[in-house]
Parts: sequence; C-alpha cells; structure tokens
Amino acid sequence: MSTDKNDAIEWSTVFNPKNLILTALGVLLAVFALQGFMVPNHFLDGGVTGISILIYELFHIPLNVLILVLNIPFIYFGYKRIGKTFTIQTILAVILLSIALSFDYSNLPAVTENKLLIAVFGGFLIGAGMGLCIRGGGVIDGIEILAVYTTKKIGLTTTEVILYSNVILFLIVALTFDNGIESAMYSIITYYTAMRALDYIVDGIEEYTALHIISSKSEDIKSLIVNQYGKGITVQKGERGYLPGSFDIKQDCDIIITIVTRLELLSLQQAIAKEDPTAFMYVHTIREAKGGVLSRRSHH
Repeated sequence: MSTDKNDAIEWSTVFNPKNLILTALGVLLAVFALQGFMVPNHFLDGGVTGISILIYELFHIPLNVLILVLNIPFIYFGYKRIGKTFTIQTILAVILLSIALSFDYSNLPAVTENKLLIAVFGGFLIGAGMGLCIRGGGVIDGIEILAVYTTKKIGLTTTEVILYSNVILFLIVALTFDNGIESAMYSIITYYTAMRALDYIVDGIEEYTALHIISSKSEDIKSLIVNQYGKGITVQKGERGYLPGSFDIKQDCDIIITIVTRLELLSLQQAIAKEDPTAFMYVHTIREAKGGVLSRRSHH
C-alpha cells in the first residue's frame, strides 16, 4: 500500500470553515465579475474562463456547463500532480461556480458602460475571486495546472505556457467578434488586471523579498537588521573589488542576506543607507519562505 501523502484526503482541510468561506467569497466575486462586467460586454479573461466565454459567445452553450466541463481535464491533472485533497477542493469550487452561474442574471442593471472601467474592475474582481479560491485550497480556473504539466513536456516555463495560450485566445477574439481587435485589447487589460489582483490576494502584503547587502560596515549592518528590525540574517563570504581600472584590487567581504516583506523593504533600505551611504544593495522577490524568524512580529 502506498504511503504517499497525496493518497489520503484530508477532510479536515476540505471542510475547514475558513477554507469554505474563502472559496464561497471567491466564487461570488467571480460570478459578479462575469455577469456584471465581462460577459454582457464580450470581454474575456484568460485560461478556461476566457475559453468558456468565447465558446458561449460563438455557440450559446450555457456558460456554467462550459466552465464545469472544460475544467475536468485540469482537475485530472491536479489530481495527478498535486493530490486528492487539492482535487476535492477544486471540484467543490468549480461546482459552486457552475451552480452560481446557472441562475438568470439578465434582469440585473449594468454596473457601468465604460469599457475601460469594465476591463479594469471586471479583471480585478475575477482575479480577486480566483485568488480567494486559491487561498481556500482549490482553483476555479485550471490553466495553471496544465501549464505546470506541459512545462516538462515542451520545455517552456509555466509563465510562457500561460502567456502563449492566452495570446492565441485573444487572437481568436480579434478575428471572431465584431470590433474584435478592440475587444481583444480590452480583454488583455482584463487579463492583466486579473493576474495582478490574483497575485496580490495570494501573496498579499506579506510577499517576501530577499535583500542582499554588501557594505564595508557589515558588522553595523548586521546589528541593525537583527537588533533593531528583529530579522534573521544569513552571511555569505565573498570578494569585492574587480573594478574597471583596478581589476587586481580585491578584498574579502560579507554578503548579508535577509528576508523582509514588501512593506518593510523601503524602511530597511533607508536605514542601511543612513548607516553606510556607499552600501551596495539588491533585491529579488521569492515565491515562498518558511521557518526561521519570519513569523515573529518585528518591533520597530
């Protein structure tokens, strides 16, 4: 018998009240975005949602049926690549979305007729809805699962797979709809806004950033970060120098690395610059960080 953790469904996670509330709120926002902004104005999002709207516009197949059916292969990939608990949570989210979309919203008044507002706020709402569903443990649009799967098959990154698939989708829109080029352009705005909203909801203001510092006052910088900001540090040994005109001049140095949130980054950079105006700093975002002192509240 396999002992793979994905073999067991964690029902306590599936029916966790917080996860269920996040999923329900996510579905409500997605329905509001689709029925209040995007579908009445022929705007598309990317992924399965966009494909579903396109087929709905062309063949008038009910949107709730399309979203349910078209997500099935992605749910299967999620089962194979991620696990049963994720699959159950995704099935629950997609079914809730399908049920919510089955009602008739034609009598609801239009929120706005301004196309730019429709693209921006429609994209924001559906992105926020997708993000809340992800925070709840599942997804309502499985394109990212397929992207992870195809990455290993065709050698493209996940981002490239999503980007190219949506470029094809928006090209079809441009060639199919009346005013197709305009619709495609607004759909790109919708998609971009949705992705930014999704990233913010998933990562939130606690998205972590790695800050690297090289300074001649490394001991003072270490003390500043640890004692005043309450952050952990990692120190790598390196060499500095190798400048144009003085390539042979070099010296040992400490490369100080610390992990901070986006809200803390600017304050810490300014404090370091005050301590050593010549300090060299560079940052890069990281997808996930756990352990250490990250969860402790800093006092500054």
